Amino acid sequence: MNLYSFLNSLGIANPTGTGWLAVIFTFILAWVVTYRFIPQVRTFALRVGWADQPNARRLNREPLPNAGGLAIYAGVIAALILATFLRPIVIEAVLAQVLTILLGGSMLVLVGFIDDQYGLPPLFRLLTQILASLLLIGSGTIIQLNFGTPIDPILSVLLTIIWVVGITNAVNLMDGMDGLAGGISFITAMSLLAVSAQFEARAAATLVLAAVAGSALGFLRHNFHPSHIIMGDAGAYFLGYVLAGTSILGNLKVTTLFALIPTVLFVLVPVLDTTQVFVRRLMVGKNPLSTPGKDHLHHRLLAWGFSQRHAAIILWAITLVSNWVAMRMQGMSGIMMLATTIGIVLLLSFTVWRRLRAVFRATKGIAR
Repeated sequence: MNLYSFLNSLGIANPTGTGWLAVIFTFILAWVVTYRFIPQVRTFALRVGWADQPNARRLNREPLPNAGGLAIYAGVIAALILATFLRPIVIEAVLAQVLTILLGGSMLVLVGFIDDQYGLPPLFRLLTQILASLLLIGSGTIIQLNFGTPIDPILSVLLTIIWVVGITNAVNLMDGMDGLAGGISFITAMSLLAVSAQFEARAAATLVLAAVAGSALGFLRHNFHPSHIIMGDAGAYFLGYVLAGTSILGNLKVTTLFALIPTVLFVLVPVLDTTQVFVRRLMVGKNPLSTPGKDHLHHRLLAWGFSQRHAAIILWAITLVSNWVAMRMQGMSGIMMLATTIGIVLLLSFTVWRRLRAVFRATKGIAR
C-alpha cells in the first residue's frame, strides 16, 4: 500500500495535495512553540504576580501562575501564521472563517486575562462571549434549524449563541484540576480534526483544530499533576470558544434535536459537568456563574479516593469514548477511528511520561 492509498483509506480529503502536510506542520509547530514558551511565561508570571491563590474552586495549595493561556494562544497564532506563509490560503471563504474564529478567540483571551488578574463582573464576561458568538454567526457559522417554522432563523441564532457561550464556559469550569481541561481539549480537538479532515469544505476547521490540538498538548506537558502553570480564564475561554466554533463550522443543519447528538458527544464531559453544577447551585439558590465550589465531576472522583492524576485520566477516557461514538455517528470509517484513537492515546501517554519523568528527576535531585 502506497502513501496515497493509505491516506485515502483514512478518509483524508484530497490526499494527493499538500494540505495534509500543512496540517501536520501546524500541529507540530503549535506543540513546540507552546511547550517551549511556557517556561518563559511562567517565570515572568511569578515575577509580576500573575498567579491564582488557593481558593474554593482550585486544588492548588500555593500560588500558581495563571498565564498559561497566553502561551496556548501564542502557539496557535504562531503556527497558523507560519503555516499560511508556507501554504497560502487562497480560498477567501476559508481565510475569512479562520480570521473570524481567531478574532473572537482573541477577544476572549483579552477578557479572560483581565479577569484572571483583576476580576471582571460575570455580566461583562457573558456579554463579551455573546458578542464573540455573534461574530461567528455574522460570518455564516451557525446551527441552522430547519423545523419549517417562521421563527427558525431566530431560533438558529439563539441556539448558536447558547452553544458557543455554553461550551466556552463549560471548558472554563473544567479547569479546576491539573491536566483536566488541557487533556479534554486535546482529545476533542483531535477528534474534530479527524472528522473535518474528510471534507475539503472544512479546511478552516481542520487547520485551526490542528493548531489547537498541538498547543493543548504542549501546554499539557507542563500542566499534568503536579502542575507548573494553569491556563486561567484566558486559555479556557479560548479553547472553549474555538472548539465550539469549529464543531459547527460549515453550517450545521438541524431538522430534529437528535441531529445535535453527535456534536454534543464531542464535548460530553464538559456539558455534563456544567449541567449538573448549574442544576445543583440553582437548587440551593446560588449564582452558577459566580459561585465557586467543589461540586464538579473531578471533585467527586477525588472524594471517592482517586488521585488527581487518576481522576484526570478517568475523565480523559470518558471523553475519548464519547468522541469515539461521535465519530462513529459522523460516518467515519473504522480504520480512521482506530488511527485517531491510537494517535490520541500515544501522544497523551508520551506527554504524561515526559511530565512524570521530569517530576521524578526533580524529586531525586532535591533528595540528593
